[in-house]
Amino acid sequence: MSLSTTGPVLVVGSGLLGASAGLALSIGGVPVQLQDTSPSARALARDLGAGTLVDDVAPDDPTPTLVVVAVPPDVTSDVVARALRQHPDAVVTDVASVKAVILAELQEMVAAGGLSDAELARYVGSHPMAGRERSGAAAADADLFHSRPWVLVPHAGSDAGALARVRTLAIDLGSVPLQMGAQEHDDAVALVSHVPQVLSSLVAARLVEAPDGALALAGQGLRDVTRIAASDPRLWAAILVGNAAPVRDQLALVRDDLTALVAALDGAAQQGPLTPGAMAAASDAVRRGNAGVARVPGKHGGARRAYAEVTVLVPDSTGELGRLFATVGELGVNIEDVTMEHATQHRVGMTTLAVVPDAAERLTQGLDERGWRVVQA
Repeated sequence: MSLSTTGPVLVVGSGLLGASAGLALSIGGVPVQLQDTSPSARALARDLGAGTLVDDVAPDDPTPTLVVVAVPPDVTSDVVARALRQHPDAVVTDVASVKAVILAELQEMVAAGGLSDAELARYVGSHPMAGRERSGAAAADADLFHSRPWVLVPHAGSDAGALARVRTLAIDLGSVPLQMGAQEHDDAVALVSHVPQVLSSLVAARLVEAPDGALALAGQGLRDVTRIAASDPRLWAAILVGNAAPVRDQLALVRDDLTALVAALDGAAQQGPLTPGAMAAASDAVRRGNAGVARVPGKHGGARRAYAEVTVLVPDSTGELGRLFATVGELGVNIEDVTMEHATQHRVGMTTLAVVPDAAERLTQGLDERGWRVVQA
């Protein structure tokens, strides 16, 4: 597929985001140059097909027209400034998950004379809302950004052409571009990304000294809550500190909710489960969670739909899951979503298929007739 982005594109930082961008651009025929302070990291990204090392670029080769800075947020402003000075004909963007502090640091450089207004005009901050708990080039995926929001964060002095270049990059990588101010972005990601990471990590930390008997009871709920707790501590420390005020404010609200619930449960623990107010507090916490989940966008970004769930026992052996999907396809049913939970100490998994309600009975009957064991609710 031909891309509208023209190269060469210089990707500074060959971790998950940088290497994934390099892979997608390279597959699309755009020449990519890779730069990283870690020789092994940039060599791995090169070997995976994300681009050519800067050291291997010939002196007479074309210079970069676009620079994508994909380094931790605590060093992003310095790397962006260096790129603006070293590549006077290039638009520069970064993909850090905080924006206000980076822009403020760049504006301070302008005030101090280390960067000119004309140079800063070629900078447009951005943030693809994509990632995973694994880090590094080894986890890179050319489709990482597909169908994900890519926030464009221009500043007051950003050149319109520079903004258009970054928007084109986002579209070429399969993302859905949208535009926000720096502080608006940081407030939003504190709520939908940074605080969830903190809470997942805090829950997972409670498991460090958990007895083996308790962990043997772990189900899909615990795995869902703690999945992102496997993220890179150094990267997330830089993100949380870089977005300190919005994250603090959101955590303070969570703290207030927890304090109220803890007080109600304390009363129930001391005086019994029928203590006035205890049931109401517990119910309210879950009810408000229901209301929040209902506001999370559903499939393709639209309103959430209510799906019927059909749960099937699938043997944990080669080809069985594929056979299940093939059977569902033969029955003419579209799978809207799928989750899996492995049974402890048994070589079988419970696969839950989300389907439109009208198809649930037909799917259940068809699977049963073809020998699949459907778990009845």
